[in-house]
Amino acid sequence: MTDGNAIDPTVPPSGTGCVECEEAGGWWFHLRRCADCGHIGCCDSSPARHATAHYRATGHPVVRSFEPGEEWFWDYSTDELYASGPELAPPVSRPADQPAPGPAGRVPADWARSLHR
Repeated sequence: MTDGNAIDPTVPPSGTGCVECEEAGGWWFHLRRCADCGHIGCCDSSPARHATAHYRATGHPVVRSFEPGEEWFWDYSTDELYASGPELAPPVSRPADQPAPGPAGRVPADWARSLHR
């Protein structure tokens, strides 16, 4: 993984959903958490790909899955997956009762057609 400056384990997540999708009234498939600043963004399969956009805008290269039961990290700067890493400040995932895709009430019936592969 990138040097330790890319991860701040003391910073809590920015919320329970993708920051930009929440602001725009959009939806996401899965969520990613910036390991540096806690920004929650949607994954690259999601229509808007906000986690990658956050990396490009800030240079924060490491994200952790923000899905229940997933502990892996991804380093955008090296395109490497890491099965584990340091413990981050809680909560470590979206609420278990929040659906994926989500959020409830904003996901279109034909959502799978909008996914990036």
